[in-house]
Amino acid sequence: MAEAARLAPHLSGPTWILAREQTAGRGRRGREWRDPPGNLAATLILQPKVGPAEAALFSFVAALALDSALAQVAGPRARLAIKWPNDVLLNGGKVAGILLESLGQGGQIGALSIGVGVNLADAPAPRTLEPGAMAPVSLAAETGALLTPEEFLPFLAAAFDRYQRQFETYGFAPIRTAWLARAARLGQTITARTGSDERVGVFDTINEFGALVLVTPQGRVTVSAADVFF
Repeated sequence: MAEAARLAPHLSGPTWILAREQTAGRGRRGREWRDPPGNLAATLILQPKVGPAEAALFSFVAALALDSALAQVAGPRARLAIKWPNDVLLNGGKVAGILLESLGQGGQIGALSIGVGVNLADAPAPRTLEPGAMAPVSLAAETGALLTPEEFLPFLAAAFDRYQRQFETYGFAPIRTAWLARAARLGQTITARTGSDERVGVFDTINEFGALVLVTPQGRVTVSAADVFF
């Protein structure tokens, strides 16, 4: 992501950056992202020329691309699902995460960096994670599929291109429909936490802006940003 920010002003089109080794990985809200050797750490740089609200929807595009790419390489033993807002699950454990960062001014996004981490070869030890975090898994351990980052990235890049074209042509509606068809715990009770608040309710849907909609004892609640726990 740091390299993407450095290169973004000099790029004329979409560009993937692949890190063969990452020593300062980070996740949402500045959290550390542990990245054992052999896993994918990659960032796609786009120049979407959109506002922040629309740029945030690229997280759903990326999640669908990851789901599709993993389904292609993992085979029939893989049970994949997407966890709001930005994780992909394999057989009930976290196999991939997404991080968006933007550069721009005046309400327009000049460059959007979409960071993707995938546990291809190994998963971080549970003791290295924060309390309550979803247990990590790896593609290799869960399915027996052995791919290097260089081998996996073309699957991801092709899938992202396909969903990006759909998004740019038809808007968020078909992306939302496809995402909901793969959503983890849809129709079940989940917990959404921010730094100062906690909401418990039935995961009903995501709205047209990608926000989580919960049905709680107090009524329907819309959550724009939170960490979700099962």
